[in-house]
Amino acid sequence: MSDLFQFDPNAVGNPNNNIFGLPFTEEDAQLVLIPVPWEVTVSYKAGTARAPEHLFRSSLQIDIFDPDVREGWKKGFFMREPDKKILLKSDYLRKEAELYINFISQGEDIEKNKFMCKTLKEVNEGSLFLNKWVYDQTSELLEKNKLVGVIGGDHSSPLGFMKAIAEKHGDFGILQIDAHCDLRESYEGFMHSHASIMFNALKDIPQITKLVQVGIRDYCDSEWQYICDSQYRVISYFDKDIKERQYEGQTWKLIVDEIVHHLPQKVYLSFDIDGLDPKLCPNTGTPVQGGFDTEQVFYLVKRILQSKRQLIGFDLCETGISNNEWDENVGARVLFKLCNLMVASNS
Repeated sequence: MSDLFQFDPNAVGNPNNNIFGLPFTEEDAQLVLIPVPWEVTVSYKAGTARAPEHLFRSSLQIDIFDPDVREGWKKGFFMREPDKKILLKSDYLRKEAELYINFISQGEDIEKNKFMCKTLKEVNEGSLFLNKWVYDQTSELLEKNKLVGVIGGDHSSPLGFMKAIAEKHGDFGILQIDAHCDLRESYEGFMHSHASIMFNALKDIPQITKLVQVGIRDYCDSEWQYICDSQYRVISYFDKDIKERQYEGQTWKLIVDEIVHHLPQKVYLSFDIDGLDPKLCPNTGTPVQGGFDTEQVFYLVKRILQSKRQLIGFDLCETGISNNEWDENVGARVLFKLCNLMVASNS
């Protein structure tokens, strides 16, 4: 076990320790974070594949006192090193995907170009490989009764984790914080696009009884129709509607309690950081004006815990890389809060 008697929580973060400068090993930690350095299907700005290593560095600047979960860190948080082979595979397929996206954006017919057909096939096969890798990594930890969080990478990263969660916990619901619905059957020909994560999860994982989306403000006709046809399996709280309800006098607490009411007993949190106001994450993959402050989201998750529902897993995706490390700083602080809330929910 880690010797916390020798650890000073008020000292500067020690880079020889692990995430947040904490002196835990994977064996000792209650919560293990799996970095997924993957951004093959991003459709706008790249950089999120390297977010985990940047979040690790920024995490050393965080004061680990949290008034909501005062000694949550003592349960132990540990982050594995990003897998360099996964990152190299992501970099290679990302270049292939960029060629393909540029080709189809000019209105070219893919069926007439054998190279582009091969490229599309390689990207889709790479995504299947990634899903299996994430599933294997997270299943191994869940079998050891570890709490698990996934750090992306783009938002396609956690699908394998969701499948592992389903096998471990049975029926559960997803709370999705996001600017986008991510309900496209495919996007740009990529079957496991970041824009399709929730479509694929609902299609492949029958244990997901409810998807509650919060903060949505950028979506297409087919996604709107999917929601309407879902027979309330998908409930979407659009950013515009949330704000208009508040303009007319409704409190955030009232809206939050309504959101929580829709969730089942076991809840998985999927947090795309573009659900926040882009002043907090301007370098995320697909920023959209509007969105939340961090404390609004934290309040929502705290109300889930206060309702006696259980947080069974989370992912944090789409953190961008910035020259001044602002995005990484925000992302690391969001990650610390999620870790604390996760252990609090399972104490």
